[in-house]
Amino acid sequence: MGSKPVGRLVVVSNRLADPRKPAAGGLAVALGEALQSTGGLWFGWSGRIVEGGTPGEGELHTQQAGTVTLASVDLGREDYHAYYDGYSNGVLWPVFHYRLDLADFDGDYIDGYRRVNQLFARRLLPLLRPDDLVWVHDYHLIPLAAELRAAGCAQRIGFFLHIPMPPPPILAAIPQHDRLMRALFSYDVVGFQSRTDVGHFTAYAQAELGARAAGEHRLEAFGRRIHAQAFPIGIDVEAFERLAHGREARDAYTTTRSEYARRRLLIGVDRLDYSKGIPQRILAFRQLLSSYPENRNSATLIQIASPSRENVDAYTDIRRELERLCGALNGDFGELDWMPVRYIHRTVSRRRLPGLFRASRVGVITPLRDGMNLVAKEFVASQAAADPGVLVLSRFTGAAEQLEEALLVNPYDIRGTAETLQQALTMPLPERQARHRALIERLRAYDVHAWCGNFLSALDPSFPADFMQRARARRSRPPADPGRPAPASLPR
Repeated sequence: MGSKPVGRLVVVSNRLADPRKPAAGGLAVALGEALQSTGGLWFGWSGRIVEGGTPGEGELHTQQAGTVTLASVDLGREDYHAYYDGYSNGVLWPVFHYRLDLADFDGDYIDGYRRVNQLFARRLLPLLRPDDLVWVHDYHLIPLAAELRAAGCAQRIGFFLHIPMPPPPILAAIPQHDRLMRALFSYDVVGFQSRTDVGHFTAYAQAELGARAAGEHRLEAFGRRIHAQAFPIGIDVEAFERLAHGREARDAYTTTRSEYARRRLLIGVDRLDYSKGIPQRILAFRQLLSSYPENRNSATLIQIASPSRENVDAYTDIRRELERLCGALNGDFGELDWMPVRYIHRTVSRRRLPGLFRASRVGVITPLRDGMNLVAKEFVASQAAADPGVLVLSRFTGAAEQLEEALLVNPYDIRGTAETLQQALTMPLPERQARHRALIERLRAYDVHAWCGNFLSALDPSFPADFMQRARARRSRPPADPGRPAPASLPR
């Protein structure tokens, strides 16, 4: 290709995955391709909690996964509680999702958060090579680059935030927020899911940190210039299509279509989390049945809410609320042969989901706030081009900036969402086909491989040509024709 040799890629995340395993998601596969192309290193927490461990200390473990080195660190119980349960998920997660009322601003949490980031920096630094590119992921590790720089790290370091960036007034509610956000200026590239997130960060940096614009996508403060840009994450469309034609997906499709032969299905698939807007979704479906009675004994909502952090009070509360809402709706509207809502509180195999999506007339993806929401993209990728379902999507997701042909809703507006659900259920076939065609073409153009290459291009312009060539070589088949009808094994 004529390009100069690229440095080794080092990925750092709270948890790591073996990219060779089939259970690894699209993100792990994409990162794995980049790591394998450079003989890279993936570093993170081992998942082990050591009882009685010394705070700020943890044993390092390494293993090989093909050409990729997996390096992980154990955490003591005290560090885990403060860093993970406390600051990451008790402060940053709710605040970044605009839920100040659920944040626990315990002063000990931030000390543990810094302590674990310092531990990560100490364990990672000896493993680095001079020409490495370091890519840090998500809110658990915002201060990591600052800790690495303090220890003498001069390599180029990028950061990607997978969750939303809140506007300045909300962000400023975090104690010592300025120190937290100043740490982002230790990176060379800071990536966000959406243009809205970039705008929030830029406004905060200029108002609170005295940063100034220094060219396109550039901010300057504290003697450093960073590249801050939206890099919306995608899915591996081709891999998901292959999954859709697997045995489990076909079985799920056949079973679902047989079970609900007389119904039009709407489906929501979420992790049980207060940010996902599931109670509002149930209320909107109830409003649909009230305002448009022709949907009674006809439309069924399947809501899958996989368990999440069940030891946290806020999650226990939302589970109880959902059970109450679903029970009341079924009691008020249900018939002997029709249950309006099928609420499933367990994890459904990822291999089955494409079949469930394709069997559904409407995908209802309506979080109150979400960084991107890849489920929305997976719903689109699962549809038969000849007879596709309709995506109803919250405008408060990062995906809404890309998926313009979806029906966008304000999930807080229960009546408005119900009206949009009715529009989706009654949409003519030509309009459904046109919307789906535009959506799937955009998903292909901005898939997870493009996301990875675009970010690494910003971090090091010499990287993507080599990476994208290797990534394409690993794909097992050419892209499917988005206009071609689905195979007979998975009809509508």
